[in-house]
Amino acid sequence: MSVMHIPGHEHQRPREVALQEIRDLMGDCQLCPLGATRTNLVFGVGNPRARVMFVGEGPGRNEDLQGEPFVGAAGHKLDALLSCAGLTRDEIYIANVVKCRPPGNRNPRPEEIEACSPFLREQIRSIWPDVIVCLGNFASQFVLRTNKGVTSLRGQLYQTGHFVVCPTFHPAACIYHSEWQPLLEADLRMVGAWLSEHPEEGEEQ
Repeated sequence: MSVMHIPGHEHQRPREVALQEIRDLMGDCQLCPLGATRTNLVFGVGNPRARVMFVGEGPGRNEDLQGEPFVGAAGHKLDALLSCAGLTRDEIYIANVVKCRPPGNRNPRPEEIEACSPFLREQIRSIWPDVIVCLGNFASQFVLRTNKGVTSLRGQLYQTGHFVVCPTFHPAACIYHSEWQPLLEADLRMVGAWLSEHPEEGEEQ
């Protein structure tokens, strides 16, 4: 994973750079055209030392208005599904592949993902989670560096460097494809089982 230079740090190690330093570096980001059409930049939210980080696609209308990821219908669905993994919202960190809403909620374009990706990489390095749950195609393809779709990727865990990666459906997709929700639930239960089998140092076995 390539490292973006953060002012004040030399050869920064995982968890060395605070999330706020990365957000400050983004400022009023205009690295891609989405900066001109957004209401708010949606950086990410949650536990800065989360064992599980969720990566989604991009902000929707509610997220753009509030400046926080997953506060709309998909966010409410995700909140309800977290219990499948034995998790609560305050235990996780959640961010998106792009930090600004694509107009009309269209898919993010490759050049937009490329412009935004160094910031997501630094968020991941700052949190250094044990598990990354990738919600949908764009997150799964970015983290796993693949062109495969989430339909073929889901259902198993992947080890990539330090991280265990779980590609699965985006909760928003399950609103329109209800038959996918049991598969998302199964993937999250798989994450919960992995966490139980791999407790943090100092946790009771």
